[in-house]
Amino acid sequence: MAPGPKTGPALFLGLELATDQLRASIVDESLELVGVECVDFDTELPEYQTQGGIFTTPGDAYTTPVDMWVKALDFLLEKLTRNHDVTRIKSIGGCAQHALVWWKSTPIPSFPALDPRLPFHSQLPPNTFSLPNTPVAQDTSAHTHALALEALLGGPDVMAARVGTCANASLLAAQLLRVRESWTSDVWSRTGKIQLASQFLASMVVGEWVNMGESEACATGMWVHASAGAGAQVAPGLGRWDEGVLEIVGGSREEGRRIRTWLGDVEVAAGRKAAHISRYLCERYGFETDTIVTPFTSDYLSSYLSLCPSPGDAVLSFGPMDTLLTPAQHYLPTRLYSLFPHPAQDASEKRRYIAMLSSRNADVPRALVRDMYTKSWSAFDRLVAIVPPGGSIGLDDKLFSFWLLQGDSYPLSHVKGIYRFETGIKVNEFRDLRANPRCLLESQVLSFRFRWSRMIATGVLGTNINRSRGNVAQTPGPTSPQGQNPRSNIASSLGLSFDPYDYSPLPARILVTGAAANFPSVANLAGDVFNAPVFMPSTQVDSAQVVPHRNAPAAGFPGRASLGGAYFARWIWGKERSSAIGGSSTGRGLGGFEEEIRRLHGKRWVASGGNPLRTNVNAPVGGNGGSGANSGTSTPYGHRSGLGSTVFVEEEEEEVEEMERASGILASSVFAGGFADRDLGRDISRMRTLTGSTLDTVTSSGSMGPSTAFTTPDLNAGTGSPGGGVGAVVPQTTTLTPVTAMPTSDAEAQIGLAKVAEADVDAFMTYAAIVPEYCRLEGMLCKSLV
Repeated sequence: MAPGPKTGPALFLGLELATDQLRASIVDESLELVGVECVDFDTELPEYQTQGGIFTTPGDAYTTPVDMWVKALDFLLEKLTRNHDVTRIKSIGGCAQHALVWWKSTPIPSFPALDPRLPFHSQLPPNTFSLPNTPVAQDTSAHTHALALEALLGGPDVMAARVGTCANASLLAAQLLRVRESWTSDVWSRTGKIQLASQFLASMVVGEWVNMGESEACATGMWVHASAGAGAQVAPGLGRWDEGVLEIVGGSREEGRRIRTWLGDVEVAAGRKAAHISRYLCERYGFETDTIVTPFTSDYLSSYLSLCPSPGDAVLSFGPMDTLLTPAQHYLPTRLYSLFPHPAQDASEKRRYIAMLSSRNADVPRALVRDMYTKSWSAFDRLVAIVPPGGSIGLDDKLFSFWLLQGDSYPLSHVKGIYRFETGIKVNEFRDLRANPRCLLESQVLSFRFRWSRMIATGVLGTNINRSRGNVAQTPGPTSPQGQNPRSNIASSLGLSFDPYDYSPLPARILVTGAAANFPSVANLAGDVFNAPVFMPSTQVDSAQVVPHRNAPAAGFPGRASLGGAYFARWIWGKERSSAIGGSSTGRGLGGFEEEIRRLHGKRWVASGGNPLRTNVNAPVGGNGGSGANSGTSTPYGHRSGLGSTVFVEEEEEEVEEMERASGILASSVFAGGFADRDLGRDISRMRTLTGSTLDTVTSSGSMGPSTAFTTPDLNAGTGSPGGGVGAVVPQTTTLTPVTAMPTSDAEAQIGLAKVAEADVDAFMTYAAIVPEYCRLEGMLCKSLV
């Protein structure tokens, strides 16, 4: 990429330390994308021999070398300096995957003094860290330690009430306990400080120790959040580390106090700058000394910020760990969900929170099912599309499957294995093998739908649980002769705590990210289960046309988490500038984070005459047509990626053709490239996202590893039918069609969202009828009755 202009308006940098890459996104004052850079760990740092940025070892352990992160930061800063005018960067935000950095005692208490003539890597060698290869978010080796900690604290309810969360393998407390009990004693004894990866990255940029934000502290299992009640303002200094938990983790009171010194203080008010950029980066790379560095946070929260969700929205992210995040009004911790203070608020704001549901059994089961029952993601997507809901057309013979390959959180924390059910009876395998891909995805999405309904009942999301459904038609429920709605009677008759046929408490919109969402059948499934329209960032829609089955964005496209960091940097810079000019950021029209980001997007939209946000910077040519209406493919910003100029085709898998013939599902019965609407009894006239195959690549191994689940190429891509003689099935070609955008309203398009699936009340009712049996079977698994 040619260097940008050396003078011009202010720019804002967002950094993202992901599992497989170190990414950077640059936006201008109007939040228009102007630069994208990344360092891919596997290809650009091959000496570390990682796969997807991690090492895998027996025992569910997944680690990564911290030294690789340090070297990648050198590479990324060199790219930024070479291709962009870093003197225009006024503020830097960032985020990182959930991981720990274990520093040795030597450089403590001050951050290592750095010589600007030398790169980071030569001054922070591997022996700087007491644990060179640190566990990452996919690691579940600390699952048993998390359960042990939960038991010592009195169970999941007591633990959640005390520290805001219950047991899961990612807890910092569980990771510490595992290192103390399972690793050699010198790791523990040599440690002088521990930092989350986001703190580590921020400290490298600032040149001094950066405190942990409270949103991340609440995910450690050791922090007591001080809630002052609904609507109260943030009161810094009221939260604290739980000394009892620290003592359990450390094994003694003395070691507990030592852990407390390792952790340092927690920054409660995140809506202000953390510091200025380090002298080292200014002298070596040319940054300005007054460049602001904002608080860094976790990658999933930063990705959430980039989408600017409204109350009633749900952000559904597919990846190595599937998550569903939504705005919450109150701090009401229970074992049903995780709860974090909003990472972009300050002392002048009313407290806001983010509730999260998560599942570890995500990409790994999807990749395993692909390898067991299909030859490619193309065939996987097609099978999900053509198989009816519940795996069968009949109402009384629905199929259910639970793929619990890794230790998960409550209520499945003690359950592991693969379970299939036909007509309510456990079976080793379905009679119709084609049902496996769809039943897996249904189980994963239905789990979130079930847990959402249980979360709503706690009141954590606020009193307005009847969401505005926009253009989704609603029919008022029947009333009893006494004038009361009999929803509770319906729920109790089904053995549930909620009415599965009532969709008013469900999300008004589903905002999806992650590679699985690139499959049209998956996007439609999410919309059907929640009866809500599904929106995807236009950056991902266009990226999917190039590489549809990777969690990492295609070259030239930004990562959502890095964009969130850049947006946060822009917000903090605006607040700081307003305070300097007018003495108060609140007096100059700057509201909360989401309000200000929407205002900036709206201002840019009007000034540009309704041009969509730019989705990439000099991305490679390839893929299908662009994301469609309001996608950014027509944005007049120099050279575009050329999306839409080429159509990829591949040979249709022989197995799918044979399965369709055997089941009588012929091409004439398939609407829109794969949805058997005739069999599902749907209204064919309704708008749906077109379904087809998706891009496949060359041979690779390791499909069981979570880091490669959506980067694992197909084993038989591009191969024809074996034999090829008389009587052999002649493969047909089919257009590779990842998810594409439908007509999208200006309100969504101006903030960079594209609609990819419509709500369908008929399909929703089909799944509502399945929910009671799903809940019954899951309850049996939780109680070890099967």
